[in-house]
Amino acid sequence: MMDVRKIKKLIDLLEDSDVAEIEIKEGEDSVRISRVSTSAVPAMPMQQYYAPPPMMAAAPVAPQAAATPAATSEKPAAPTGHVLESPMVGTFYRSSSPGAKSFVEIGQSVKVGDTLCIIEAMKMLNQIQADKSGVIKAILVENEQPVEFGQPLMIID
Repeated sequence: MMDVRKIKKLIDLLEDSDVAEIEIKEGEDSVRISRVSTSAVPAMPMQQYYAPPPMMAAAPVAPQAAATPAATSEKPAAPTGHVLESPMVGTFYRSSSPGAKSFVEIGQSVKVGDTLCIIEAMKMLNQIQADKSGVIKAILVENEQPVEFGQPLMIID
């Protein structure tokens, strides 16, 4: 078990710095100290980390620079089918492991219940299944990218 004096010293160091959270491991023992006071401590840092991903910040700049042609070429793809949305915050994976074949590809037919992707949330791998039969028209998220709750993942037509 970790020494209480060490834990108190870590708390003091955390209060005197700009660090919001710290986790220390000694052998099999570990302690996480966070300034965020909420009952769902692991969920809050994930939401703060994923809220401003670099891809989303860059996306609005491209349509403004390219003006109307870029906007018109992207808009028809979105409304042409059923949008599969992320049911949770996490990391999007197209396959079950890094070297494995993707669950689905663009143009592939799927049935209700087919696994389309995995979203990892808090070290849990959650299989996301098709909620509609059809053909995958678009995959809107890159592999291993963070996703938000309700974010469009794929379009099924």
